[in-house]
Amino acid sequence: MVTDKITGRKKIQAPIGKQIPKGKQVLKGKKTPEESPKPEGEKEPKGEKEAEGEKKPEREKGPEGKQKIEEKTKLEDQQKQTENFPIVGIGASAGGLGAFEAFFSGIPKKVNPGVAFIIVQHLDPKYKSILTSLIGRYTDLQVYEIEEGMKVKPNCVYVIPPNSDLIFREGLLHLIEPVEPHGRRMPIDFFFRSLAEEKKESAIGIILSGTGSDGTLGIRAIKAEGGMVMAQTPESSEYDSMPRSVINTGLADYVLPPKEMPAQLISYLSQVFGKKSYPIRRTEDSMNRIFNLLFTQTGHDFSHYKKGTITRRIERRMAVHSIKLVDEYLHYLEQKPAEIEALFRDFLISVTSFFRNPKAFDALQEEVIPKIFAEKNIHETVRIWVPGCSTGEEAYSIGILLQEHMEALRRTFKIQIFATDIDSRAIERARTGIYPASIAVDILPERLERFFAIGPDGNYRIHKNIREMVIFSEHDLTKDPPFSKLDLLSCRNVLIYMDGELQKRLIPIFYYALNPGKFLFLGSSETINGFTSLFDTLDRKAKLYQRRQNIGTGQIHSIASYIPPKLGIKEVQKNPDEILIPSKPKFREVAEKILLQNYAPVGVLVNEKGDIHYIHGRTGMYLEPAPGEAEINNILKMAREGLQQRMSIALHRAVSDKKPLFYHGVQVKTNGDFTSINLTIIPVVATPYAAEGPDLFLVIFEEPPKWEQKKNRGGSFRKWKGRSLWMHNRN
Repeated sequence: MVTDKITGRKKIQAPIGKQIPKGKQVLKGKKTPEESPKPEGEKEPKGEKEAEGEKKPEREKGPEGKQKIEEKTKLEDQQKQTENFPIVGIGASAGGLGAFEAFFSGIPKKVNPGVAFIIVQHLDPKYKSILTSLIGRYTDLQVYEIEEGMKVKPNCVYVIPPNSDLIFREGLLHLIEPVEPHGRRMPIDFFFRSLAEEKKESAIGIILSGTGSDGTLGIRAIKAEGGMVMAQTPESSEYDSMPRSVINTGLADYVLPPKEMPAQLISYLSQVFGKKSYPIRRTEDSMNRIFNLLFTQTGHDFSHYKKGTITRRIERRMAVHSIKLVDEYLHYLEQKPAEIEALFRDFLISVTSFFRNPKAFDALQEEVIPKIFAEKNIHETVRIWVPGCSTGEEAYSIGILLQEHMEALRRTFKIQIFATDIDSRAIERARTGIYPASIAVDILPERLERFFAIGPDGNYRIHKNIREMVIFSEHDLTKDPPFSKLDLLSCRNVLIYMDGELQKRLIPIFYYALNPGKFLFLGSSETINGFTSLFDTLDRKAKLYQRRQNIGTGQIHSIASYIPPKLGIKEVQKNPDEILIPSKPKFREVAEKILLQNYAPVGVLVNEKGDIHYIHGRTGMYLEPAPGEAEINNILKMAREGLQQRMSIALHRAVSDKKPLFYHGVQVKTNGDFTSINLTIIPVVATPYAAEGPDLFLVIFEEPPKWEQKKNRGGSFRKWKGRSLWMHNRN
């Protein structure tokens, strides 16, 4: 094992065969009979020329030969099944003993579930554990205390010993001496991560009673690999912090009392891993019907995501509901909008952590960040975009590196990190900047101390100076217009979920978004897909690329064809007489269409009183309310210093005149300094959406170019002379 440069811990990702603590070594390369070197002179079968004079063995004939072949095939199948069995990791802390008793007592006697159970319990390092003997009282399964290098077998229970961390590698359990002191260790997260890496969709995580949040990051890793997660109901938990932390992520497939878990687990195992499986027949019709349901409800198109990943997650959702046929599941989706939302959330789950792949972040820190600042003067803004930001760890990691470099330079620059995702829940969590204590595994202690504060609940909160660098927003990379004039675009572990066609559409968009000579940062399994005319490779191993300065005119026109249109999605052309006027305003559609038609990146849809109906884009410089369809938020109350009075006057006038208004050079106080912006208010009139419902007004914020900001300090008013929002009737 090797030591992680960022975390100071032993890396789970270390190559097998490297030395691990306590003088033990992970075994690799042990030959099975089938892998043993062939005797000298023996040739490979099929296609290889027989050695001269070598006699070819006769084929077995008759019933005896057929029986031997069948027995051999059956033996191979059994061996394969034995090696590929699922593993259930169970994590618990305070109150875990009663939960273990209820769980294992719930497994029917003389029933072999076909899985291994590995228990990771917070144990006092000073005392010998009696957990192994206690669990042995409640089950007929064999129970072992784990020893270094122990092989995992199905229908057995393995219990972690005191004062040890645990990982799983190639069928073996390895004990690691903990680095952190007792009370700060996260052994459940540590083990669950390794289990997810090794077992993929065959990993199952269960969180029982306990204090703190250990296990929360681990179950995210399991879900990202297609595994299943259970959590104990808070009501049945002696201490509910750990299961509640998992439940709050929305990732738990089942929330049950421990005594009810075994029956549900066995049912799930039977469908997913039983002899009789019910795989989805990946027909175009079945997949398209599911994609259409998702698109209708969420507005997002998954038809160009990798079919294997999508299919496995659909099959997992079917198993959760004990649905065996895809047609039955389609009917279930049609009847249960909540399940469409659950499937959508399952598609979005991905593995994320602070400073993921530390060596790549080392390369970013050493090779890219100094170059970004070297070409900036003190009045210029560093602009970075992190699409697919999930819960914000990557964006904040980059912010920490930027802050460290500014401190080294003893200079302060304005930083804008645009962090976007299609997952509204993830964006909400990222915006809070609060993370479980288990992030300590991924971050150097000195960084934890400098950039995070520990709350009374033991969770970490990112410091305000890093939080204010990042602007979180919902954004669909595949259809929404990209951010532009960027110094760095970090899109890591997003492309791997998309098919080749979609990947090839996105790389030219990345080129368009970046300033000449600036940088692209991809994930360890991602590439620029042959677009070597657009990017030079800066560091092949770290997946760092640099936008080329100049390309031919023909290529510029080619790139333009990849940029999403201003309306974001393709619209079906219809005869004007066939267009139906919706009975209820679709606030999101109103805001986005008008915003994008008028090239405005940020806006808020309000009624005549200023009550907010929808927020589009990054409004933190102006308001910073939560994006989405708000209920009682009012734009006049949320406006920042310098903006409130001007907005109140402008909205009143727009309501009165029913005409667009434009304010030039309005001063808004942001991050301690005043920034000059342009303010536009557009009545939503003469549109299909104005047929019914309240009068709506779109308030648009725009930061003008630097030269315009210097010119305009007082703020002026003029009527908006742009073209009408909806052109005359096409008839």
